[in-house]
Amino acid sequence: MKTIMVQGTTSDAGKSTLVAGLCRVFANRGESVAPFKPQNMALNSAVTDDGGEIGRAQALQAVAAKVPTQVHFNPILLKPNSDTGAQVIVHGKAITNMEAAGYHDYKKVAMQAVLTSHEKLSNEFDKLVVEGAGSPAEINLRENDIANMGFAEAVDCPVIIIADIDKGGVFAHLVGTLALLSPSEQARVKGFVINRFRGDIGLLQSGLDWLENETGKSVLGVLPYLHDLSLDAEDALSFANVTDNAEIDIAVLLLPHISNHTDFDSLRLNPSVNLVYVRVGEELPAADLIILPGSKNVIGDLNFLNQQGWAKQIRRHLRYGGKVLGICGGYQMLGRAIYDPMGIESSQAQIDGLSLAEFTTTLIAEKALTQVSATLVAFNDSQSSTVEFSGYEIHCGQSQGPALERPFAFIGKSPDGFISDDEQIAGTYLHGLFDKPEMTQALLHWVKPETTVAAVDLDEHREQQLERLARVCERHLAIEKIIDIFEE
Repeated sequence: MKTIMVQGTTSDAGKSTLVAGLCRVFANRGESVAPFKPQNMALNSAVTDDGGEIGRAQALQAVAAKVPTQVHFNPILLKPNSDTGAQVIVHGKAITNMEAAGYHDYKKVAMQAVLTSHEKLSNEFDKLVVEGAGSPAEINLRENDIANMGFAEAVDCPVIIIADIDKGGVFAHLVGTLALLSPSEQARVKGFVINRFRGDIGLLQSGLDWLENETGKSVLGVLPYLHDLSLDAEDALSFANVTDNAEIDIAVLLLPHISNHTDFDSLRLNPSVNLVYVRVGEELPAADLIILPGSKNVIGDLNFLNQQGWAKQIRRHLRYGGKVLGICGGYQMLGRAIYDPMGIESSQAQIDGLSLAEFTTTLIAEKALTQVSATLVAFNDSQSSTVEFSGYEIHCGQSQGPALERPFAFIGKSPDGFISDDEQIAGTYLHGLFDKPEMTQALLHWVKPETTVAAVDLDEHREQQLERLARVCERHLAIEKIIDIFEE
């Protein structure tokens, strides 16, 4: 098995995208390839086919590689639940919460999990395309590093460094990053990729020549700025999709610990939907639907929601006939109370909910991690009541109360969520609701029955975007040189 690693000069330099593009290029050539990210810090995650949890970007890269998802593609996942702490997930399972200083000492243990996963994948695939995290030149994080050069040195793999020219300073980023590496790390850097270039490539050539002469490293390609490239985000958030011809207005509360905001990608991509994120200090806009999203710290985020005055504004929205949907943590907020007696997410043991439905939630240690097929039963419309859809559960909460006697959906014979008697308020634990058009159309019909809005098939859209990315990589990257780097 041959390994190559993509590291970046900064966060959001294009590492995830380049790894996805290379995976699809090699998969299209009939090769056995898989993605790998030793350590990821992200609140967007996915449930794997083997029943664990990994970063959303690695799930996307697995789709690009045309292989089933597995926990070993991202052996260490950190999900921040405060400014200084995070839930630590090893091989797909949450093991504990740690503060940053404690995790720094834990890295030696984490490295063993990383190397175990790398060894397992080496027996399954011919090529492994690895994604680094942040930048390898973070001096304060270099000791016991498992995310960038520490991993590359441990498995002795070559490295490509990618930089974003659209931000400016691309040559300083590349030369400076290289300069801050040790001699052995510098030697394993085999080339550079420049990302998000706009304009005439001829005007950049003198800079590329200088870069190669200055560093002795090859420029392996210059990727153009891909307008409207839309792939599952690792963490970055597209704030709005506002169109002139929209029929439905949807507002999503941007909570400090919002998780799995990829739930709303198909809504954001729909030209008939205005989707806006309501940020700190903003009032809730006039909307047909308000969505309370998932949260990694539901008690902390509910405190934030109340401090913003959004609770009172949600009630006003309901008085005027608007609809409200809660997903996962947002669903838990709709009830009477949330209890966290074991400190699973917060040091605060309990909090009053919004009291928009008669149920309570208790957070427990065991996290539900399941891909599911479900049947929608929330809406009285005869067509909507037979909609089947797929989704996934990632939550630590158990909810109970009389409101749940009227469920949102059934997972097999088990009820999920609720719909209020007046059908204005709904809640569900299921993420990925809107990836298929049938479910989205049922939701939009509930929100505004008089509209006939077409829906986006997110799986189909994702495939189109990956193929587009692969074509760009084939055209603008020196793929044969990259293969040679593998072969070395």
